[in-house]
Amino acid sequence: MATAFDEMGNGDSCRMPYRTVSEWLASTPPEVFAHKRREAEILFRRIGITFAVYGEGGDPERLIPFDIVPRVLGASEWDFLARGLEQRAKALNAFIHDVYHERAIIRAGKVPESLVLQNESYLKAMQGFSVPGRVYTHIAGIDVVRVTENEFYVLEDNCRTPSGVSYMLEGREVMMRLFPDLFARHRVQPVSRYPEALLETLRSVAPPACKDEPVAVLLTPGPYNSAYYEHSFLADEMGVELVEGPDLFVDDDIVYMRTTQGPKRVDVIYRRIDDDFLDPLAFRPDSALGVPGLMRAYRAGTVTLANAVGAGIADDKAVYIHVPEMVRFYLGEEPILKNVPTWSCAKPDERAYVLEHLAELVVKDVHGSGGYGMLVGPHASKAERAAFAEKIKAGPERYIAQPTLALSTCPTFVDAGVAPRHVDLRPFVLVGADQVRIVPGGLTRVALRDGSLVVNSSQGGGTKDTWVLEG
Repeated sequence: MATAFDEMGNGDSCRMPYRTVSEWLASTPPEVFAHKRREAEILFRRIGITFAVYGEGGDPERLIPFDIVPRVLGASEWDFLARGLEQRAKALNAFIHDVYHERAIIRAGKVPESLVLQNESYLKAMQGFSVPGRVYTHIAGIDVVRVTENEFYVLEDNCRTPSGVSYMLEGREVMMRLFPDLFARHRVQPVSRYPEALLETLRSVAPPACKDEPVAVLLTPGPYNSAYYEHSFLADEMGVELVEGPDLFVDDDIVYMRTTQGPKRVDVIYRRIDDDFLDPLAFRPDSALGVPGLMRAYRAGTVTLANAVGAGIADDKAVYIHVPEMVRFYLGEEPILKNVPTWSCAKPDERAYVLEHLAELVVKDVHGSGGYGMLVGPHASKAERAAFAEKIKAGPERYIAQPTLALSTCPTFVDAGVAPRHVDLRPFVLVGADQVRIVPGGLTRVALRDGSLVVNSSQGGGTKDTWVLEG
């Protein structure tokens, strides 16, 4: 694996966006950093920002480690990323509309028909149904990695219920409380407008029948969900009701919320429940999380769901391979952001290559998430690679493989002091019927173990505040 690009640079080659941070790191004693880290942890515990790790016995609530050294991007770097993110989000939305309607991209031979129509994320219930503004993925969390000063790659598109924006917002709040002097020496673009931008986005896609100010709610599976803190946080910040399935009901194909003043009509639902659990009459009959009749109301056009049902067809890891072609096909433009070179194990020749080069590749389950269901070849034992090879042979269509990228590193405060650790970035793209909104920054995830490339919080990763400097 190539030497990783360091976001700060070294010594005399310190990059411009990091100049002041570099001086701060050099002049601050380690014991001060240790004290500030403890303060940050206390603040996060008081806030109650935790997440659950399923399947580890008792589903323990954990505090995600927060690193107090910010990741810094210059204004021009962010402008490049933002243009690429907006382009990608538009293409993904065009693709979702197309595959549920004309399927022009399939007929043009750009995307295999079987990859779409036989995909478990493709929902026949959405065929022929048009949503307001042709927006299906209203909130996209697009994971980006950097390998050189000018090379960014999209690692993954999250088009269903992407999480993590609360960590972006709370991380900034904590940093401003702990290091006001550092903020005074930088002109950092704010991220605090995100909840307002989210609400504007949701209201922009209200059903055409809605004539008054749209009523939006956030639908959560409840307090046992791993992202419940984020659900309650966002509802509070937007000033909308946080509801669970039993709080809503459908009458005459219209969705109402139960309130102490009687039923109140709901126009837009920011749902954080997976498709299968949204409506027991349409999907899983055993779901107690959803709202009976919701899909009927949805298809009647009296309520908008964000993100749209069936939007997951766009973020399947096998579909990901074709996103650059989507940009060319729907927008007539060259992709601004690159895809990571990806091999599909469903293709015999590419599968053969993957099996021969497992020690060099990262192999992912196309339906996996959170760092589960993957093999990091260079870090796996011979026995682990052999076991994974059998999985690939048994179900090749379930796996893709990518080269092991040298993710960039950022200075990070660890037990041994300040040291480089690998990072990625999840910016949040809001797509409304009126415009695309992106607050400058995102969630930087950091692999806290030396040499590790796995940044997922469920795998021991942490987070950082992401600074975008004003130009």
